[in-house]
Amino acid sequence: MRRTKEDSARTRQRILAAARKVFLSQGVARTTLEQIATAAKVTRGAIYWHFADKTELFYAMREQVSVPMLDRMDMGSLRGASADPLSGIAGYLGSVVETMLRDPATRQTFEIMSFKCEYVGGLHPELRRHYARCAELIGALAGAYRRAKRAGYLRKRLRPELAALATCAFLIGLVRLWLYDRGGTTVRAAAARLISEHLAGCRRASR
Repeated sequence: MRRTKEDSARTRQRILAAARKVFLSQGVARTTLEQIATAAKVTRGAIYWHFADKTELFYAMREQVSVPMLDRMDMGSLRGASADPLSGIAGYLGSVVETMLRDPATRQTFEIMSFKCEYVGGLHPELRRHYARCAELIGALAGAYRRAKRAGYLRKRLRPELAALATCAFLIGLVRLWLYDRGGTTVRAAAARLISEHLAGCRRASR
């Protein structure tokens, strides 16, 4: 019995890995369970044993990783009691890029969700989840910017709420361009500098 459970678990993981590969190659909407079965070297029946349909398979693949900005990543650097909250924000932004750099499954899943998926039908709830996570991130950023303002680090007349929106928009754009840059010669190479320059624009020139 134990051997059967282990074999079943391995088959499930093989199906999920194959789904990620095929989704990334041709998009979620155009992918069929037959194509996933072929890539996984299993039958369609094996897929149906583990997953009711393609939507359930998509969510299982998505739940295997913690996607930057869309899941509950560690926001301790934003919510902590750092003496310089702007440095904490820079650390958080850097951690998002680092997660994509070191974890291929996370990077591929984020790429699928950013460029290879239509959020209609059974996948529409995922779009609402995206919005909720962005709102949560903006709230955490606003809190960090308010602390920076009280400590005298924030540029004069820059409202924390506006700075938080700008940083969220910056991060979304950075991540999407980072994913585009497969050769790693433009955005990926300059990511740390871009983050530094973004925060420099928020920082008060002298205290």
